Amino acid sequence: MAQSLELLLIQFLMPDNDARRQAEEQIKRLAKDPQVIPALIHHLRTAKTPNVRQLSAVLLRKKITGHWAKLSPQLRHLVKQSLIESITMEHRLFHMNFDELMGFSGFGKIIPSFVSHLVSLLFPPVRRASANVVSIVAKYAVPAGEWPDLLPFLFQCIQSAQEDHREFSLTETIGNTFQPHFADLQALLLKCLQDETSNRVRVAALKAVGSFLEFTQDGAEVVKFREFIPSILNVSRQCLASGEEDVAIIAFEIFDELIESPAPLLGESVKSIVQFSLEVCSSQNLESNTRHQAIQIISWLAKYKSNSLKKHKLVTPILQVMCPLLAESANGDEDDDLAPDRAAAEVIDTMALNLPKHVFPPVFEFASLSSQNANPKYREASATVLGVISEGCLDLMKNKLEPILHIVLGALRDPEQMVRGAASFALGQFAEHLQPEIVSHYESVLPHILNALEDASDDVQEKSYYALAAFCENMGEEILPFLDPLMGKLLAALQNSPRNLQETCMSAIGSVAAAAEQAFVPYAERVLELMKNFMVLTNDEDLRSRARATELVGMVAMSVGRMKMEPVLRPFIEAAISGFVLEFSELREYTHGFFSNVAEILDDGFTQYLPHVVPLAFSSCNLDDGSAVDIDESDDENINGFGGVSSDDEAHDEPRVRNISIRTGVLDEKAAATQALGLFALHTKGSYAPYLEESLKILVRHAKYFHEDVRLQAIIALKHMLTAAEAVFRGHNEGPAKAKEIIDTVMNIYIKTMKEDDDKEVVAQACMSTAEIIKDFGYMAVEPYMPQLVDATLVLLREESACQQQESDSDIDDNDTEHDEVLMDAVSDLLPAFAKAMGPHFAPTFATLFSPLMKFAKSSRPPQDRTMVVACLAEVAQDMGAPIAGYVDSLMPLVLKELASSEATNRRNAAFCVGELCKNGGESSLRYYGDILRGLYPLFGESEPDDAVRDNAAGAVARMIMVHPEAIPLNQVLPVFLKVLPLKEDREESIAVFTCICNLVVASNSQILALVPDLVNLFAQVAASPVETSEVKVQVGRAFSHLISLYGHQMQPLLSNLSPVHANALAAFAPKS
Repeated sequence: MAQSLELLLIQFLMPDNDARRQAEEQIKRLAKDPQVIPALIHHLRTAKTPNVRQLSAVLLRKKITGHWAKLSPQLRHLVKQSLIESITMEHRLFHMNFDELMGFSGFGKIIPSFVSHLVSLLFPPVRRASANVVSIVAKYAVPAGEWPDLLPFLFQCIQSAQEDHREFSLTETIGNTFQPHFADLQALLLKCLQDETSNRVRVAALKAVGSFLEFTQDGAEVVKFREFIPSILNVSRQCLASGEEDVAIIAFEIFDELIESPAPLLGESVKSIVQFSLEVCSSQNLESNTRHQAIQIISWLAKYKSNSLKKHKLVTPILQVMCPLLAESANGDEDDDLAPDRAAAEVIDTMALNLPKHVFPPVFEFASLSSQNANPKYREASATVLGVISEGCLDLMKNKLEPILHIVLGALRDPEQMVRGAASFALGQFAEHLQPEIVSHYESVLPHILNALEDASDDVQEKSYYALAAFCENMGEEILPFLDPLMGKLLAALQNSPRNLQETCMSAIGSVAAAAEQAFVPYAERVLELMKNFMVLTNDEDLRSRARATELVGMVAMSVGRMKMEPVLRPFIEAAISGFVLEFSELREYTHGFFSNVAEILDDGFTQYLPHVVPLAFSSCNLDDGSAVDIDESDDENINGFGGVSSDDEAHDEPRVRNISIRTGVLDEKAAATQALGLFALHTKGSYAPYLEESLKILVRHAKYFHEDVRLQAIIALKHMLTAAEAVFRGHNEGPAKAKEIIDTVMNIYIKTMKEDDDKEVVAQACMSTAEIIKDFGYMAVEPYMPQLVDATLVLLREESACQQQESDSDIDDNDTEHDEVLMDAVSDLLPAFAKAMGPHFAPTFATLFSPLMKFAKSSRPPQDRTMVVACLAEVAQDMGAPIAGYVDSLMPLVLKELASSEATNRRNAAFCVGELCKNGGESSLRYYGDILRGLYPLFGESEPDDAVRDNAAGAVARMIMVHPEAIPLNQVLPVFLKVLPLKEDREESIAVFTCICNLVVASNSQILALVPDLVNLFAQVAASPVETSEVKVQVGRAFSHLISLYGHQMQPLLSNLSPVHANALAAFAPKS
């Protein structure tokens, strides 16, 4: 084989393409035989030309993995020995020629990286290719103890005076095989980084550190790289000064690795890393890619090491650089993704999400000052930055809405288009993230948006439609006064605007429809008629408009309801189905959303469409992800022509993955299709039987999907599948067994998700879905899983789950902890769900969960944490009952303190909790009655601004009276109590409040009978109320009848003082004489 292979290798390197192709085909055929290995080794050692030797090494690297196990021990020994000889031989060949060509005999102390960086040498490609083969063989031979000579040889090379020996020694082999000599290697690299005699040595060492770190997995070893940071920064600054930006970027790659490591390895160095990164990203004379890399490091620090930024007081210095970058004029030639203003916005967004309390003050100060700047770029940055931080800083911004809106609405009137566009963007962000508070400003905001819809700039118009869509989506009846002028403008724009504006216009109409609900009916027919024209478009450039139209029809259907839509739906459904053949992912995504909406309004009436739409959802769910993997094979393919042979299908080596990208359109389509399957099952229930099994297979697969959006929809849909399964198997002989199998699958996924998923929203949904299962199917459905559920809940309360892993670079200060609203509110809802299902039997489980829960109630925690705990305890006390008495002494100090909180939500939850503790806490609560009444009293006064707080305080007093009336000074309490009634906001307290009052009346309690005029007025308001329940009205009627029986005609003057409406309503309860 050796002779024929040599000729083929030579032929492959010829310039004749036909000859090359023939040689490639024959080489591929020969390469399937294990004997190709010794033949290639022979040519690697003996071929006269470097290109043949290099090609032999490249083929060896590709084929050695697949054939290694088939080689005899003798051949394996030959391969190892020949590789080492090849390295040293290349060294001799190199020096035989190099002195003649270059005029000197050595390069000095140049330490290259592990992947052989000195590509400018004469014959290094051969040596590098051989080194790569050594790397592959070492992965198998070294762990098996089959190559004891390798490590001594590599150590000899790394300390050699010959730079090419050192170059070979620092191949990627080191990363995998030199672990026992880790400390020695680190010391050597550090020494080279600090070499004062040669810049080339320092640069090569910098590259080597980057490669070395890539193969270092052990956290303790990674930490040792901390001492490298000052030297890395020095080398990088020197490279930037000499124009070697591509080398300096390696420092950012190293920092990237260090930042993403969970090990606490930055320490004090974080300050110097940030300072260097800020220097680089502020330097406009550097390449945009270099600056982008620096900005990206700041972003990673904000994401992964936010506590370090807080600890070292780096947030404000970072923002003082990032905010002005938003005002930097973009270079028309540069990639938008690398533009400093765009990258800075991403950093500020990340910081706001992770450090809201620290980000908002300096950003607001920048926005306030920049809004008055003569430079329009700064005025644009002012509005932009407020929009950017609105998601992360939502709570802080809600409290400053007046001055924030003053800035942004002023920008919307700016003479410069770029400023008005930024203001429209910001308003859209506010409408999306600052709910519900932003809606209360509709009277000032909506007219500004309506004016902006007629802006001379298409860009401003488009962003204004976006703002309008986001704003209206969360409005209710507040939109009604604006409905006619709004729809007039939108319908006109829909018919006369370019495609891009039509698309955003359709989104705005959808939001208006959602807000207006039945009030949208007069406009529905016209909108639907226009949508027919869009839903038949087939040109590629029109498909996005068709997708928006499909979405809009679904939203209109949701607003006007089944009776109006069902008669006209079929042509829209047919048009939606026909769109699937157009191969446009976004259209398919919106079509699944449309089908989901139709299923929701038709409910069981959607069954007729299942055979047509479920296969489409299955098809989208089973789509190829569209992953694009970029493989780094530059080592092998730097000689023209080597790529063809190296791409053999049988190659089993493991090239390094540089980058992975995903076609997000397909991802969104999968998420929409997954959601659709769940909603189809939920609304058609038993009729979904033919699709249940396949749907479950898909959802089980998607619950482990790489992207959280798809996992989230799978978690939601699994609960809906349970609902359908219960209907499908009800009454079947095998029903219980099949239902048990499905709930086993679902619950095991949920429990695993709670512990192991790294996305908080997905974990929160698993918690909420578990609570819903308990509510819908009862405790018996989850009883077999309770030990695992309790264990998962404990893990979450202890903040030890995968999605709660904090950086370990610095201690977490409780005073700086942010409330984890997405996750912990869902986790805390599990305890009441358990209590409601188990009643008093929850007590042993609650005892396990109590201490981890109370960690969130510390005074150092955010107020949202404390009120979360209080609300959770209130609901547990309500449903667990008497066992809560054992916790009263532990809880009452917390709850009493929360009654005086500056936050209305905290006061409200505390009032509810104190009532439940009194109701179920027995004698343990009685001794706190005086303190409780003193704590509740301010909540009844005019100084309390929140009606819901007052309602809950009334509920608490009612419960206290019902349990221990003798402990309450009724003559003092009842007048204050009755004065705040009827309830204004929290109607759930009505039963407790009116049961208390009516029981006192029916019992002819003297203290309440002294207040008959107040009672008559109150009862009349309740009787006439359209929102009070019939249960409450029956109670009131019973009490009023008792008053009539006691006082008869003496009541007449009181009744005559009532309004006719109230008098008539109350008269309906009067006993007939």
